[in-house]
Amino acid sequence: MNTTVDVPRGLAGVVVTETALGDVRGREGFYHYRQYSAVELAERRSFEDVWHLMFRGELPADAAGRAAFAAEVAPLRRLPAEVAGALPALARATAPSGPLAGLRTALSLLGASAGFRPLYDLDPERRAADALAACAAVPTLLTALYRLGRGLEPVAPRDDLPYAANYLYMLTGQEPDPAAARAVEQYLVSTVDHGFNASTFTARVIASTGADVAACLTGAIGALSGPLHGGAPSRALDTLDAIGTADRIEPWIRERVLAGERIMGFGHPVYRTEDPRSRMLRGIALRFGGPLVDFAVQVEQHVERILAELKPGRELHTNVEFYAGVVMELCGLPRAMFTPTFCAARVVGWSANVLEQAADSKIIRPAARYAGPTPPRPVPVPA
Repeated sequence: MNTTVDVPRGLAGVVVTETALGDVRGREGFYHYRQYSAVELAERRSFEDVWHLMFRGELPADAAGRAAFAAEVAPLRRLPAEVAGALPALARATAPSGPLAGLRTALSLLGASAGFRPLYDLDPERRAADALAACAAVPTLLTALYRLGRGLEPVAPRDDLPYAANYLYMLTGQEPDPAAARAVEQYLVSTVDHGFNASTFTARVIASTGADVAACLTGAIGALSGPLHGGAPSRALDTLDAIGTADRIEPWIRERVLAGERIMGFGHPVYRTEDPRSRMLRGIALRFGGPLVDFAVQVEQHVERILAELKPGRELHTNVEFYAGVVMELCGLPRAMFTPTFCAARVVGWSANVLEQAADSKIIRPAARYAGPTPPRPVPVPA
């Protein structure tokens, strides 16, 4: 009996499982982590608090709980000697592609070195321990790969700095300005999780096979590396550079929309209203102020007006990538680290999804409709 079900291309709108981790309500312009607004968490809580929420189901109850979790994860930032020793060669080999390409190999090496075993063979506590170790190590791996790729020595992590500040410290070698560290932390919190996007779903598919945590995260990183998923923050900023001056905004945008080209940083497959992440990041950018922010706001206004004129009936607004690029530029992050920084946040969401998926032993195995030549045909005999 044929039990296949036809679904929309890209699985758009198809519910594949239940999750307690959060949801995206696109028509409302709202998304949440567990029972809390993700934007409100970004405005009021630390990255470590949200990490605790995603892994353990609740926010730390008090300052002692926050300190205990910070003390638990800080030592995990340090890399095993065999992994650290392999990074210089890995950074040289992957320098043309960037730190995200190196991270795929480095994370696999970390998992093997740390003895990560298949999720299928582990109890929930050991699965969570592996995921915690992987999340803590990702910023160290990314910043080391970036620096080594530019002929600089890696900067060792500091146990006394919180996640975002430590990330910036390892990247630059200098303790960051508190305002910049907080802005980056808010961006990181706002991008921890976002429904069953391509990379999250990839991580869950791999987890459903019972593979180890490093395998799940490596697959997710591969999905994130695609420009239609995680590669847009720097491309959105490149758009601002290409436009250049205020008098060029109108003709530049109009020409590309009429040519059917996509304007990077605008539109989202889920939101039918303003992306709440973009709204929050615009506010952060406006706190910094300056010519780049003023220009970005001008471009946003022109693009939305032109899109409304030329594509009536479609709600196309800035997505998270547009102002994310502006904020990261203002905070001194190099463009080569925009998508890796996104990864440094999303690894926590991926891992929480991996742990949730590992509790269900059913492998994810969809079907495809064959559309090739009619089989079976005789196999031709070679002449």
